[in-house]
Amino acid sequence: MELKIPKHVAIIMDGNGRWAKEKGKIRLEGHRAGAANIEKILEESIKLGVKYLTVYAFSTENWKRPEKEVKGLMELFSAFLSSKKKTMKKQGIKLLVTGSKEGVSNSLLKKIEETEKYLENEETIVFNIAFNYGGRKEITDAINKILSDEKRETGKTVTEEEVARYMYRPDIPDPELVIRTSGEFRISNFLLWEIAYSEFYVTDVYWPDFDEEEYNKAILSFNRRDRRYGGLNAE
Repeated sequence: MELKIPKHVAIIMDGNGRWAKEKGKIRLEGHRAGAANIEKILEESIKLGVKYLTVYAFSTENWKRPEKEVKGLMELFSAFLSSKKKTMKKQGIKLLVTGSKEGVSNSLLKKIEETEKYLENEETIVFNIAFNYGGRKEITDAINKILSDEKRETGKTVTEEEVARYMYRPDIPDPELVIRTSGEFRISNFLLWEIAYSEFYVTDVYWPDFDEEEYNKAILSFNRRDRRYGGLNAE
């Protein structure tokens, strides 16, 4: 039987810190290992035929972490953009970085913008990095955009379709499959609007160890799901 490949896969990359702790390393080493693993899963996504891959890299809540760790994460992201952009170009990867600009340094914002521009015409896969992202903030921002739209008819009822158009990435289809590593059963403020009918796959494997084999297990699990979107399949 030919596998059905989800068009959009979203991943909550969890477990870097615990991976590092179990190996007697500092947390930042776990984040480095996790960043290296992104490249592997991105390549496997291309092989499988996934068209959109979204990864949760840094949440709006992650600013609460120790200053040294946050600084390290920012430097790690900047280094990732610098070192991988040419490789992504060769692979046909279009990069999008989705989230708030609040709190992010001007130098990193400039690097993000330059890297997105460098890869804007690639078409093999869209790689969407949720960075400084929060699902509640995205919905709040969408509502505020609607309220401040001067072209909008005053008093008009807001519809789901209208809210969707004001989300950060309205051109990206909702994820069909959401993967969470490290065994935690929570959404963590990730794509709250977009995952209303997504299938979930949770594994105890820490993100740095989530390899191609584990990824394919998630795809196989997705193929066993009966997706009804609240309705009933024909008998």
